[in-house]
Amino acid sequence: MTTSKIKKTPRFAICLNNEGYEASLEVGKVYRIIPDQEAAIHGYIRMVDESGEDYAFDANRFHKLEFPPRVEATLDAALH
Repeated sequence: MTTSKIKKTPRFAICLNNEGYEASLEVGKVYRIIPDQEAAIHGYIRMVDESGEDYAFDANRFHKLEFPPRVEATLDAALH
C-alpha cells in the first residue's frame, strides 16, 4: 500500500524586501499568512503588517516557511 504525503500550505512567511513599505514590513520578520485565493491568483500574499491591519503584498517580497506543528503553535500564540 502506498501512502502519499499531503502537501501542507505554508502558514508563515519571512519578509525579504520591504522597499517602499518600511513602516509596514520588517525585513527578517516572520508574518502569518492569511489565506486569500484572490490575492494569490494575482501574485500577492495577505498578512497583518506592522500597522495591525491586513494587506496584500507582492509575494516576491516574502519566502514561505514550513514549520513542525509545535513551532507553528508557538508562532500562532506569539503572533496573535
